[in-house]
Amino acid sequence: MKSDDQASVPLATGSRRFYSSRTKNSGGFLAVSAALTMLLAACGQEAQTPTSATNTLEALSAQKGHATDLGPNVKIFDPSMATADIQAAVDAVATQQLSNQFGKQRYSLLFKPGTYGSAEHPLIIQVGYYTEVAGLGANPTDVVINGHVDAYNQCDASGCIALNNFWRSVSNLTISVKGLTGCQASANFWAVSQASPMRRVNVTGGNLSLMDYCSAGPQYASGGFIADSQTGFVINGSQQQFLVRNSNIGGWSNGVWNQVFAGVVGAPPQSFGGSDPYTTLAQNPVSREKPYLYQDTNGRYRVFVPDAQTNAQGATWLSGQTAGRSISIDDFYVARPSDSAQTLNNQLSQGNNLLLTPGVYNIGSTLKIKRANTVVLGMGVATIVPQNGVVAMSVADVPGVDIAGLMFDAGPVNSPVLLQVGSQRERDEHAKSERHDGSYGTPTALQDVFFRIGGAQAGKATLSLEVNTDNTILDDIWAWRADHGEGVGWTVNTADTGLIVNGDNVTATGLFVEHYQKNEVIWKGENGKTIFFQNEMPYDAPNQAAWKHGNVLGYAGYLVANSVKVHEGWGMGSYIFTNVDPTIHASHGFEVPTVPGVRMHDLLTVELGAGTIDHVINSTGNAVTSAAVGVPSTVVSYP
Repeated sequence: MKSDDQASVPLATGSRRFYSSRTKNSGGFLAVSAALTMLLAACGQEAQTPTSATNTLEALSAQKGHATDLGPNVKIFDPSMATADIQAAVDAVATQQLSNQFGKQRYSLLFKPGTYGSAEHPLIIQVGYYTEVAGLGANPTDVVINGHVDAYNQCDASGCIALNNFWRSVSNLTISVKGLTGCQASANFWAVSQASPMRRVNVTGGNLSLMDYCSAGPQYASGGFIADSQTGFVINGSQQQFLVRNSNIGGWSNGVWNQVFAGVVGAPPQSFGGSDPYTTLAQNPVSREKPYLYQDTNGRYRVFVPDAQTNAQGATWLSGQTAGRSISIDDFYVARPSDSAQTLNNQLSQGNNLLLTPGVYNIGSTLKIKRANTVVLGMGVATIVPQNGVVAMSVADVPGVDIAGLMFDAGPVNSPVLLQVGSQRERDEHAKSERHDGSYGTPTALQDVFFRIGGAQAGKATLSLEVNTDNTILDDIWAWRADHGEGVGWTVNTADTGLIVNGDNVTATGLFVEHYQKNEVIWKGENGKTIFFQNEMPYDAPNQAAWKHGNVLGYAGYLVANSVKVHEGWGMGSYIFTNVDPTIHASHGFEVPTVPGVRMHDLLTVELGAGTIDHVINSTGNAVTSAAVGVPSTVVSYP
C-alpha cells in the first residue's frame, strides 16, 4: 500500500476525533513566493487575473479557434502550452482564492484532452474557494494531470484545519500523482469539508488522502462527497463524516463518526456500531450523475447529461462511455453575471438550456424553468442572489430537469424559498394512482446545489429548498445557515428550514443541512430515501425559550411527518454545539412516526462541547452531553 517514503503517513487518528466549532477567519495556508505574488492583481466581480502568463494562455487559446466565449473567469488550457505558463496561471488563481472564503470571485480551470506535466516537471494545482478544476474530455482518462490537484489545511494563528474548506470541486480527469517533496509527495490531498465534491476523477500512482497530515500533523475536516470515481488507497483519517457512492476504491483507512458507502467496489464491510463507523450498501438504489462540459472530436463544446441508474455499483465510465445524451453548446445560453433575470427567462422560454459562467448573479425576479429536460449548469460555483425577497428559482411540474453546480445565496430581504422544485398546488391535484409506484423514468435531479444564509452578507430565507416533484434525486446538497462570516446572528440571518420534501419517491444521496432555526429537514412525501445525512443544530439560540415548540425542546435535525407510511434512511448524524447557552437541550436528533414502513439505519448524535441531545431518535438512544464530548450515541436500527 505504501512505498518506503510513505512509511510515516498516519492511517488513524485515534478512536474518535472531533472539533467543537469552525474558525471564523481562515488565513492563507502557504507562503507564496514573490514571483507568484507579482503575477496576481486585484480582481473584481468578473475580472480575470491579469498576468502575462494568463494573457499568453488566452492568446494561444484564441488562436486555436474557440468559437464559444466562456468569459474571463474561465481559464482554458491546452496540452501544447508550456507547463511553466500553465503553472503560473493556476498559481495566480490559487493565490487569490485560497483564503477568499466570502469573496465574489469565481473561476473555472478547464483542461482540454491531453497530458499535462511530467515526472520531471509536474503540474501542481492548489484548489481554493470558488474554483472548479475540470477536464474537457468525454471521459476522465482523456485528461491526465501528472502532478497534484490538492486542497490543504488552512493555517493561521488559531491552528491548521480543513473545517472551512468549502465551495470548490475537481472533476472529469485523471490525477497521476507525481512531484512535490517530503510529506506532501505521499498522496494527492483533498482535505475538504462540505460543498467540495470530487466527481469522475481517476487517481493513479499514489494514495488519495482526505485529510492533510502534513500541515501541523493530522487535523480536522468535515466533508465530504466522492462520486463516479476510481482511486487507489484512500486515507480518510480525521474526516468526521464522508459519503462515497458509485465508485471504485483500492482500500479505506479508518473513520471518525459517519462514513457511508453506496455502490462502491472496494468499500469496507458494514460495521456501524462496531470498531469503525461504516455504513455500506452494496448497491446505490438510484443515481443520476452530474452533467459536464466537454469537447467533441471537432473541438466543439457540448454538455453530456448522464442517464439515471438504479441499483448500480461502480463508476459509470470504466467499461466505456457513460450512458446518456449529448447536447450541443448551441442549445445553451452562455450566461454572464451581468445578465438580468429577464434575459435568462427569455432564453429559457425560447427553449434554451442555461450555462452559467463563473460569477455572482443578482436577480430581481424568479428564474422559471418550465420545459421538461431543461439543464441548468453552473461553472465555478456560479452563485444566484435573489433581490427584494423573490424566490430565486422555480421549476414547473415537468420531468427530467437537471440543475447542477450552483449556489443560492440568500439576499437581504427574506425570500419565502430559494429553490422550489415543482408546484405544491398542482402536485396535490395528482391522482393517487399516478404516485407511489416507485418508478423513476427520467427523474429531475439536483447535483452539487448549495444554499447559504448569511456569511457573505446578511441574508434571510424562510426555506432553502422545497421539492414537490415526484421521482427527484438530490445528490450532494449543502444547505447552510452560516455560523461565521458577515451578517450572522439569531435575528440577523434568519431561516426556519433547510429542506422540505413533499414529492414521492425522492432520494437524497449526500444531504448536509446545518444550523437552521426550526426542524432542519421535513419529509412529507412517501417512499423517500436518504443515504448519508449530516446536521449541526444551530449554535446561536439565545436560550431554551427561544428554541422549543410545545413540549419538545429544540427541533429535530431530520423529521419525517406523521402521515408518512414508507421512508428509509442510512448513515445519518446530528450534532449539537450551543455555545451561546450551553444549558440548551434538544429532545432528539431525529423524529419519525413509529410504523413498520419507516426504517432508519445507523443513526448517531454527537455533542461538540456545549448543549445536550436527550435521545437519538424519538425517545430511543442515550443522551450526548459535555460529560463525553465528541463521543457519539448510536442507534443501529429503528424501530
